Amino acid sequence: MKKLMLPIVALLLVGFITTNQKLTQAERNFAIEEMTKTQERVLSAIKGLSTEQLNFKSSPESWSIAECTEHIALSENNIFGMLQGALETTPDPSKRSDVKMTDEQILQLITNRSQKVKTRESFEPTGKFGTHKETVKAFKKKRKKNIRFVEDTNEDLRNRYAQLPFGTIDAYQILLFMSGHTERHVQQIEEIMNHPDFPKN
Repeated sequence: MKKLMLPIVALLLVGFITTNQKLTQAERNFAIEEMTKTQERVLSAIKGLSTEQLNFKSSPESWSIAECTEHIALSENNIFGMLQGALETTPDPSKRSDVKMTDEQILQLITNRSQKVKTRESFEPTGKFGTHKETVKAFKKKRKKNIRFVEDTNEDLRNRYAQLPFGTIDAYQILLFMSGHTERHVQQIEEIMNHPDFPKN
C-alpha cells in the first residue's frame, strides 16, 4: 500500500508546485499605475497641438509627433499580441531563472533613449488609422482594454515568457515593457517640441 501511495503523493506535489500563480495585488497596482501614468503622459504631451506642430520633422528621416503617436498606438496592439502569444504556452516555473532582469530594470532599459533601436516594419507609422484623431482614439481604446486585462486576469503571467533581443522576460514584464515603451516615445515627442525650429503654433 505504501508503494502505491508514494507515486500518488508525488503527483499531488507536482500538481501543487505547478498551480497557477496569480498576480499579487501589489503587482496589479504597479502595472495599472504605470500604464495609467504613461497614457496620461502621451495625451498631455500632444494635447492642443496644431496640424503644423504634429507634422513637424526635425530632419527628413526623423518621425513627426503624429508619427510617434501612431507608433505608440501600433505598439499597444503589437506588444499586447506578444503577451497573448505567451498566454498560449503552458506555465513553466522551471524557466524562471532565465529571467535575469527585475521589473524596475525593464522599465529603465526601455525608457533609456541613449540607446537607439531600429523598429520592426509592423511598428512603422504608415497612416493606418487615417487621421491623428483616430490614432489617439485607437490608442485610448486599446490601453483601456489592456488595463482592464490587468485588473481582471487570473492567468499565470510570471511563469510564461517571451524572448526579446536583450533576453527573456516574463508575461507580466511584457505589460511593463509596453508601458515603458510609451514613455520612451513621449520623451521623443518632447525632444521634437524642444527643437529650435519647432512651430510656435
